[in-house]
Amino acid sequence: MGESPSTQPPGGGELAGQVAVVTGAAQGIGRAIAEHLVSAGASVAVVDVHGAGPAASEIEQLGGRVLAVEADVTSESATAAMAESVHHAFGRLDILVNNAGLFTTLDPGPFESIPVQRWRRVMDVNVMGPFLCARACVRFMRLQGGGRIINIASSTPFKGTPYTLDYVTSKGAVVALTRALAKELGPQSILVNAVAPGLTLSDGLLERSGVFDQKIAASASGRALERPQHPADIVGAVRFLSGPGAAFITGQTLVVDGGSFLH
Repeated sequence: MGESPSTQPPGGGELAGQVAVVTGAAQGIGRAIAEHLVSAGASVAVVDVHGAGPAASEIEQLGGRVLAVEADVTSESATAAMAESVHHAFGRLDILVNNAGLFTTLDPGPFESIPVQRWRRVMDVNVMGPFLCARACVRFMRLQGGGRIINIASSTPFKGTPYTLDYVTSKGAVVALTRALAKELGPQSILVNAVAPGLTLSDGLLERSGVFDQKIAASASGRALERPQHPADIVGAVRFLSGPGAAFITGQTLVVDGGSFLH
């Protein structure tokens, strides 16, 4: 499952000595997050169902130690083996970023037209995935006396965005999961937070720009900062929640959407 990590020593930065797992990290938002955590000094496991190896090879050029793990986040055995391989490679596991999810492959439309099979698949990846990854990684965080879990949610549940009801519902569940898990794991010094991006020009979205052109334009015009959102706009929030400055923050959802949803 895992490939040997780079033997380069970890770089400096506020996350030096920390080990982070980023799911869905072969491209898009997850790739940007993995790169940013490496630049902050963390050793990073690049986890994805496809393409983890090539992405990890490119990311390790930034310095630090990088491990490629190909794993399906909807599989109980695969997520357990993923956490085992990360702990075996690095000797610890400090940060889990639950980024893997389904969105850009979903055609927008009325809720009545969503096939039951699609609904179940979205819930499996977007909700079951974070649950299984958290369960797999938390046991190692407990061994070292604490850790951080950062779930990538979405601003859509706060705005009631129509025509992708399965996706919006799944991300609302991620927010609820974040809050309840923060209460449960707080006594063990494991902090659980979420970052909720707006519509982001990720690789997957750009590949289907014809389908999402209207949404992209509407999203940009509806923000206080009237421009498109890019993966680089999200990474700072994840880095902050992973670092020492967020040591007394848990159960929160930080909306990063350029001021579209205000609360």
